[in-house]
Amino acid sequence: LSLSNNFRLSADSVQLLTFFSFFFSSADIPEIPESISFCRALQVADFSGNPLTRLPESFPELQNLTCLSVNDISLQALPENIGNLYNLASLELRENLLTYLPESLAQLQRLEELDLGNNELYHLPETIGALFNLKDLWLDGNQLAEIPQEVGNLKNLLCLDVSENKLECLPEEISGLTSLTDLLVSQNLLQVLPDGIGKLRRLSILKVDQNKLIQLTDSIGDCESLTELVLTENQLQSLPKSIGKLKKLNNLNADRNKLTSLPKEVGGCCSLNVFSVRDNRLSRIPSEISQATELHVLDVAGNRLTYLPISLTTLKLKALWLSDNQSQPLLTFQTDTDPETGEKILTCVLLPQMPSEPGCQDNLPRCGALESLVNEMSDETWNERAVNRVSAIRFLEDEKDEEENEM
Repeated sequence: LSLSNNFRLSADSVQLLTFFSFFFSSADIPEIPESISFCRALQVADFSGNPLTRLPESFPELQNLTCLSVNDISLQALPENIGNLYNLASLELRENLLTYLPESLAQLQRLEELDLGNNELYHLPETIGALFNLKDLWLDGNQLAEIPQEVGNLKNLLCLDVSENKLECLPEEISGLTSLTDLLVSQNLLQVLPDGIGKLRRLSILKVDQNKLIQLTDSIGDCESLTELVLTENQLQSLPKSIGKLKKLNNLNADRNKLTSLPKEVGGCCSLNVFSVRDNRLSRIPSEISQATELHVLDVAGNRLTYLPISLTTLKLKALWLSDNQSQPLLTFQTDTDPETGEKILTCVLLPQMPSEPGCQDNLPRCGALESLVNEMSDETWNERAVNRVSAIRFLEDEKDEEENEM
């Protein structure tokens, strides 16, 4: 039975609907009568979006219920005997006002999906580890400061979302989540990840953006199934060499950190398509990046690069971002020689990204093997443009000079 607005659920009407599934989402139902318990055969019920604040005490008598959705109803508490719904496989409680979970929740042994996102939970009971058949657990948007170590007992868990909480650490026992494919811990207070994360051999997506990570554990290289790693907006100064062991990694994003260098082993990520390290402190890119032959998008804008490795020309790049005001996905490059090492390098109108020193404008020979990345511009034309080149990127130490210029 699916009903929309302005329907009042009376005790008499409930008794007439014994064998129906209830879809009363956003129907302006002010309360659910105690006589709901007469619907013994009820299997699916959706009361989401109604002006309810509670479920009737008789609700757990609906022991054939398999799916219950009560999202966004200002629910403040669950019935203490909610565990009597022992056939429940899916329980959605998103966007409510729950501050705690009753102990009887651990009796829902057939539960596969539990959505507690966007509530007011400050504590997760240890009994959460008794939900052995749980596959999806959403705890995002709460006030959790820790996750009990018993969560490691959830051997069948596929997705764990604890984003937007106040977590300062994850338990080492998270290594027990051997079936986990998605781990979302964005917008917390994490400084490190547990070494046990390396035992999550099926982990495919790991999002740790907007935390306070100061280092990334070496064991990350053991997550052999990882395809997406998001480290945006942390405080990382380096990436571990073991990252090169991630042969299935497709997307690596470490924007807005404090990276001063990249390990040459990053070239070992042979499936990498998108690599973004925008707004860091990089002065060079290792030439070994060319070993990531599937790389199509490279974003190194907002760093301190003076040149790029010439090995980039062997890649089939579709986009290379060097500056915040770059309007085109690909730029025209010229070859140069690094005065310190003597190696051939690539440069363009956006490099170097720091003010050039007088007298450093050397001849820029062209290289015929640069294919589409290198323009057939004459040396004289290029030199003339290079001399008049103005850096488009400023750093903190330049702010004082800039203010004086404006005055």
